[in-house]
Amino acid sequence: MNFVKYQGTGNDFILIDDRDTPDRAAAFPVADQPFVEKLCHRRFGIGADGLILLQNDPDYDFKMIYFNADGAEGSMCGNGGRCIVRFAHDLGLFTAETRFLAVDGEHKAAVSENDISLGMSDVSGIEERNGLTFLNTGSPHVVRFVDDLESLDVVAEGQAIRYSDAFQPGGTNVNFVQVIGSDTLFVRTYERGVEDETYSCGTGVTAAALVAHHQLNMSSPVSIQTLGGNLKVSFEAQVDGSFSDVHLIGPAKRVFAGTITI
Repeated sequence: MNFVKYQGTGNDFILIDDRDTPDRAAAFPVADQPFVEKLCHRRFGIGADGLILLQNDPDYDFKMIYFNADGAEGSMCGNGGRCIVRFAHDLGLFTAETRFLAVDGEHKAAVSENDISLGMSDVSGIEERNGLTFLNTGSPHVVRFVDDLESLDVVAEGQAIRYSDAFQPGGTNVNFVQVIGSDTLFVRTYERGVEDETYSCGTGVTAAALVAHHQLNMSSPVSIQTLGGNLKVSFEAQVDGSFSDVHLIGPAKRVFAGTITI
């Protein structure tokens, strides 16, 4: 099986061109969760935060199927979305702009030399759960502001929230955010499915930007610093507390290609 590795601000993914057969189970054993988990393992596999299949779709340029590092099929992944757009562009599926289908519906994206601008799902609003700020940006996210993010134990603090009763049965991703400028945030994320801190999380930084506007009146676009690099999030805030025209903007780069025996 051929694969390609891409990364978006340090969030890395195994990308597989799965267009040759309409029956994805025949092309790739997605029902075998331990197999996907092994491919993503950083000691005994290729190593990645997730695995993404690029499939045909009759109404779109392509379809994105995303799996977390634990092998389970996941919700929308923003950095993964930017990476599959770059992959599809490298394959010649479109020139500058694209429409594709993901688990949360249609997405549009535009490609430039350095960045991918990915249209995200509209966000219906922001809520409070057990004193924590929660919203869904294609994946569920808690956003918590802190004063000293560099020294925070993101894994321990994130795990406690991810598995807390308020977010069961599915759990939640957890973002810790520090304001470092009038329009800039530093974000670190504990991701469910990976069950660890990742270098970056696209739906997570999107959530952080929207909450920063809601609570701190931060204007669009919001600049984001992560451990893996820099991103921007643009949006239109509506009077009812919802958000539309949300875009995640940042790089997505090919790392290497290879083959593996199934």
